[in-house]
Parts: sequence; structure tokens; C-alpha cells
Amino acid sequence: MNTDREIKMSDEEAKAELEIWRYVFGFSDLAAVKCAIELGIADTIDANGHPMTLAELSDALGLQPSPLHRIMRLLVQRRVFGEKRDEAGQPSYVLTPISHRLLKRVDGSKVALLLFHSDSDMLLPMHSLTAHIQGDQRLPFEIVFGEHEWSYMDKHPVQRELLNNAMACNAQTVVPAIVGGCPGLFEGVSTVVDVGGGNGTAMRTLVKACPWIKAINFDLPLVVGGAPECNGVVHVGGDMFAAIPKADVVFIKWVLHDWGDEDCIKILRKCKEAIPADKGKVIIVEAVLTEDAEEGGLRDARLMLDLFMLAHTKGKERTEAEWKNIITSTGFREYTIKPIPAIQSVIEVFP
Repeated sequence: MNTDREIKMSDEEAKAELEIWRYVFGFSDLAAVKCAIELGIADTIDANGHPMTLAELSDALGLQPSPLHRIMRLLVQRRVFGEKRDEAGQPSYVLTPISHRLLKRVDGSKVALLLFHSDSDMLLPMHSLTAHIQGDQRLPFEIVFGEHEWSYMDKHPVQRELLNNAMACNAQTVVPAIVGGCPGLFEGVSTVVDVGGGNGTAMRTLVKACPWIKAINFDLPLVVGGAPECNGVVHVGGDMFAAIPKADVVFIKWVLHDWGDEDCIKILRKCKEAIPADKGKVIIVEAVLTEDAEEGGLRDARLMLDLFMLAHTKGKERTEAEWKNIITSTGFREYTIKPIPAIQSVIEVFP
């Protein structure tokens, strides 16, 4: 007779046997989504205005129906697309909340982030994690390419553009989440400088929501040289380790997680020098790792992001205790952490 313990173990073994296949073929999900983006499947269904059969979709895209069906079959299984059947049982494809994020020119699109993280050069360092963990002092990215990611980006404009677009993509959703989720954060603020602001999307989004703000988009000269002009935003080239333009608020999003603790302290010291001691503040927008199981998918995403950082940079995603150590080591007197509906949180730091 099987005991309850034996039945439970049997169930767990059966689940494990199924779960392991997710890792064996896990790359297929990303490959299928990238394929859907490159083919413009979501945009085609959206432009059509109603559900599309396989024949209609393949005709619209100029593709053979058989391989397209195989891609769509997996993406329907993953709920990236949905299926709707007519009275005769004929299936048609429809958009889902996931595929709405694959539309290329809508608010909330994640296309640029997906294209950056699925780029073959960006994936290769993940294959060298073992060598790094076993003691190779080079970053996995350096093991693969022989140089640091930033010098690599200077020589590879395609990947640099993918990175800039990915950061802009994140800014388009995170900045509104900050403004909406943190009332009063920019009240009384006249000037903001975005450190590592890329092509200026974050500041363009901010001044649209808060038109009284005069913004400075600050990044390397090579980066800001191609940034589009925008009313209310000035582009300034420079080195954040040398000096940061003066402003009431320093805004720094998804920059510090690229760097080790000592470099973060150096950057934050320059941030502190850039703001007035009486009313200035630094707004750090970064992930904060917690042990809260209720965060579910957000915690998973942050941990996976941390692994990406391990492969690409000297930085990492940090716990509140780790952020506190960096902030206090820089000489700031206090900070608050405010969660927003995003992978990052807002860390408001005061001199």
C-alpha cells in the first residue's frame, strides 16, 4: 500500500520530470517571441482589426502557412497569442495582454527590451558563467569578447543602438509609473539631471508629465550626440565619474546596477556634489531584492536580471541592506524606498 508520503513524492517527481523540460527547451520561448516581433505578427493582427485565420495571417505576411502555424502553436500555448473559434470551429488568432506588449509603436511596448536581450552577442556571455564562477577573474562578457561591455559597445553601433532602445523602452513605462506612483516626488523641483540618460527618453517623458521641469540629459558624448532634440531637455556630454551638471535633483535609473560598490560610491559622491545641500535629492531607480514570496513574478524577474548583470558587468541587483551600505558610505543622511509597478523601485536619497 502506498503511503501519503509516497504518493506526494510520486507527484513531486512527476512534476519535476515535466518541469525539467522547460529548461531543456527554454530557449524556444525567447526564439519564438523574437521571431514574432521580427515578422510583425502582433502588428499585423492589430492592424487587421479583427481575428485572423492562419491563411489570412500567412497571406498578409507573405509566409508559408506550415512553419508559421508551428510558431503560432507554441505562442498560443504560452498565451502570447490567443485563439478564437467561429461557429464552424475555425480558429483565428487574437491579441492577448502579452502580445499587446509586442506591438512596436504603443505605450508599454517591450519590443526593444526583447530584441536587446535576445541578441546573440548579448546571450553569449551567459555561456561563460561557469568559468567565471570557477575563478576566472574576467567577466563572462570579457571571456567571450576580450573586452568590457562598454568598450565593445563603442565599436559595435548595432548593439549600442539595441541597448539605447532597450533603455528608452524601459523609461517609457517606468517614468510614468514613478510620477503616478510617487505623488509629490517632483513637487517644487525646477531642474533635473538624468545621469546615464541615453537618448533622453526618460527626461522627454518626465517633462511631458511635469512641464515646469527643466531637464538635462547627461551621458557620454558619443551617446548624447545622436539624441533627438526636445523642448525642455538639454543634452550634455560628459563623464559621471568626473563631474555631473548641477540640478535640484539627480535622477539615475538602471546605472548603478552596472557597477561594483566602490564605483557606485564614487558615482553617488558626484551626484551629491551636483545637488544643493539644503533642498536637493538623488532619485535612484533600481531593483531592490527582497525575500517576499508574495512578489512572485517580480522577484523572479529581479533574480534573472541579477544573473544577466553577473554575466555582463561588475554590478549586481541589491538588497535594501546593500543599498543602505552604499548610500550611507557616500555620506547621505537618509533615504526612503518606494515600490512602483515595475521591476525597479524608487530610492529617494537626501544629503
